[in-house]
Amino acid sequence: MIDLIVFSVAGNKYAMNIENVQRIIESMSLTSIPNSHAYIDGMMSYEDKVIKVLSFRKLIQVQPYKDELVALFKSLKEGHAEWVESLKVSVKSGSVFTKTLDPHACGLGKWIDSFTAYDDHVIEILNELIEYHKQLHVTGGFVLDMCETDKEEALRMFNEDIADIYEHTMGALDTFTNELDLIANSLQKLIIYENNGSFFAIKVDIIEDIAHVEESDLNSNMSDNEMSKFLDLEGILDLDSVLINVIKTVKLPK
Repeated sequence: MIDLIVFSVAGNKYAMNIENVQRIIESMSLTSIPNSHAYIDGMMSYEDKVIKVLSFRKLIQVQPYKDELVALFKSLKEGHAEWVESLKVSVKSGSVFTKTLDPHACGLGKWIDSFTAYDDHVIEILNELIEYHKQLHVTGGFVLDMCETDKEEALRMFNEDIADIYEHTMGALDTFTNELDLIANSLQKLIIYENNGSFFAIKVDIIEDIAHVEESDLNSNMSDNEMSKFLDLEGILDLDSVLINVIKTVKLPK
């Protein structure tokens, strides 16, 4: 029986033996290292050591996390533009509003609820976004209620109140977009890894689970791609119909 830490990067799942993992911590600000390997994000203090931080995204050669966030925030903005347009149609025509009035049920609300910030500046931006976003949904409900008794007042509320709150909500989301490096750091995790007495950190997207498996559950796999220079892959694990690359060892690029 072996115990594996399961993590994901860019939507793909990986696992490594828990015996090589010292700790899992939140990502933090790093100190850059001049002329370091392209896969190294920087260095950090860990206990009484200064250790390097290896980006798993760079190691497997996928786009930076912040590029995914750019696409995500663009989608969230488009979703709320559609929400406002749908509200406008309902107010003017009296048609049924089919979008959600629950600020926790829309795409942006679900993302906000899943996001945990540790940086004080990011927390400040997040709180502003939460407040304006909540106001947008709540005021949308007031506008729809007003439609039933005073359509003219409902139109005024839409043109003035909703427009103003929507502008502030999108402005707060734009502020988030301008702080992508901080936000990406807040989302990612660091695996403190030990290999033959050498310590370094591996930056990953999400820590998924701890899996207890038999060695016989692993299907042998040989990798001949670029990342095999720094990863020894032990095999493929089929865990609940999800294929996971199981890593034997990680080597720190020089």
